[in-house]
Amino acid sequence: MQFKLATLTLALATLAAATPTRRTGEPAGDCTTGPIQCCTSTSTSADPVTAAILGLLGIVLPADVLVGLTCSPITVVGAGNGECSANPVCCSDNSNGGLISIGCVPVSL
Repeated sequence: MQFKLATLTLALATLAAATPTRRTGEPAGDCTTGPIQCCTSTSTSADPVTAAILGLLGIVLPADVLVGLTCSPITVVGAGNGECSANPVCCSDNSNGGLISIGCVPVSL
């Protein structure tokens, strides 16, 4: 268990450092799948590091699914606590405790 946690932490740190950010996407008001998330990084499920994390969690996805890693909800867009300096996304599945969000679309805040 500790090895899995250490591997997952290392994988997240590597992915966060190596993933470029995208700043374009749909308007935040068009998000209909749940709260807008602020993720430290985004990647497709085909990315080797992301695929390893998904595998550790037992999640199987098609190769072209955008996922967000280490996400937290943005509650009020435009307010001080509604800012996101990383990757604002709208995701269809946020049920993994903020570790990974699935089916994401970048949004503009």
